Amino acid sequence: MTHPIPAPRTARGPLHYPVLPLRMRPLPAGPVCSRCAHPSCRRIRAEKLPILGGHKAEYRDEHSFAAVLQARNRHLVIWYGEKTGSFWVASSTGLAEVPDARTLAQLLAS
Repeated sequence: MTHPIPAPRTARGPLHYPVLPLRMRPLPAGPVCSRCAHPSCRRIRAEKLPILGGHKAEYRDEHSFAAVLQARNRHLVIWYGEKTGSFWVASSTGLAEVPDARTLAQLLAS
């Protein structure tokens, strides 16, 4: 006995709506500075950039700074979180979030 191959069904529901490619998504409302350090402006600029090596080019300075500190402190794991906008330090005592580079440098110097 042969059974016909069923026709494909379309997905329905909020989890199955098509996802627009990044270049087709509407940008958040409001002004965007082309070269400022506002976290919101940086986040909007980063949306337009491709992911290279797992990182956005907008945050290359932060990733480089974390890599330098990681090389100096081999007993720690240090990285920059693009979504949170903060540095993270994993040690044998736990995980810590550090808000900026200056605080992180002071913390590791002591």
